[in-house]
Amino acid sequence: MNRRQTLALLAALLPARAFAQTWDLLDRARGQEVFFHAWGGDPKINDFIAWLGEEAAALGITLTHVKLAATADAVARVRAEKAAGATKGAVDLIWINGENFAAMKAEGLLFGPFAESLPNWPLVDTRGKPATVTDFTLPTEGYESPWAMAQLVFEHDSAQTEAPRSILALADWAKANPGRFTYPQPPDYLGLTFLKQVLYALLPDPAILQSPWVEGAEAPLWPFLDALHPHLWRQGRAFPRDEPALGQLLAEGETLISFAFNPGRASAEIAAGRLAETVRTFVLEGGTIGNASFVAIPFNASAPEGAQVVANLILSPKVQARAQDATVLGFQTVLDVASLPEADRALFEALPLGPATLSPADLGPVLLEPHASWMAAVSGAWTRRYGAG
Repeated sequence: MNRRQTLALLAALLPARAFAQTWDLLDRARGQEVFFHAWGGDPKINDFIAWLGEEAAALGITLTHVKLAATADAVARVRAEKAAGATKGAVDLIWINGENFAAMKAEGLLFGPFAESLPNWPLVDTRGKPATVTDFTLPTEGYESPWAMAQLVFEHDSAQTEAPRSILALADWAKANPGRFTYPQPPDYLGLTFLKQVLYALLPDPAILQSPWVEGAEAPLWPFLDALHPHLWRQGRAFPRDEPALGQLLAEGETLISFAFNPGRASAEIAAGRLAETVRTFVLEGGTIGNASFVAIPFNASAPEGAQVVANLILSPKVQARAQDATVLGFQTVLDVASLPEADRALFEALPLGPATLSPADLGPVLLEPHASWMAAVSGAWTRRYGAG
């Protein structure tokens, strides 16, 4: 048995800290400070990263959360450092996916490949969850490590309205209930996800979304939005800036239907007392877009050893189960839970779904993320048409 096979066996059989002690990289990582550049717009996520820092501290690593308004800010910093010839950068770990990963990979801005060498990698469900190794149609090739599964879900106040089950039905509902629905303003990722979900419904052949965008391919989107916008919150003249702002509109009763990329978001908000207990989650017939969130290490990270240890820690059953807890984050795990040792599997089996969370079976089909070029094209075109408000 070679060293990698030995690590895989340890990963499958031992708790995270037990096999971490057998990993020689951990010795080199102790004492390092890892600057984790991750979106800082959600208090729940910020609290989770702070807790993750406590787990990292037990391994001798200081985890510092650099709160981002947009992932592109960290990418721009790494790009500038490369242009300046900086070999020891300010970014050690980035929460990333989609077009930002594609750009960094294409420009040689990533450290690696490293993900498949992590001791916890064998726990990842790469077969059942292919999005763990493919990011917006681009193979990750070990240059980023998954940390959460996401799927678009819609939320509605079940005491006040029924759930429309298709994009066209949602548009009809919005027209019948003016001002009670909206979406975040692109280039916000959730706003763009809504637009891509609309494209899945409108395009004659949605399979083209898996290929690079070509001029005019998104044309059916614009007449649909032109007809929809006058019936949105504030008549489509203003849009919430991001997912928390969108969720706040539902919490305050300004809207009756919302959506999120986290199937457990509504339950977590209900548990925190920030959302009405009558809010429930639903999905659309035919499926909704899903993907994985990843962490990546820049080519010039000052603490690449520490960053890898944190990436490995994120894949431990303890961390994954806490992230899936509806009272914490409600994120779906990237692990193959059924194949975990009994004690680790029990961590997930003990988790309540939460009052508004759908079971994995009820979440329905997962639609693949379009090629990253669609996001850039649709975002730019949307801003030109509607960005002035």
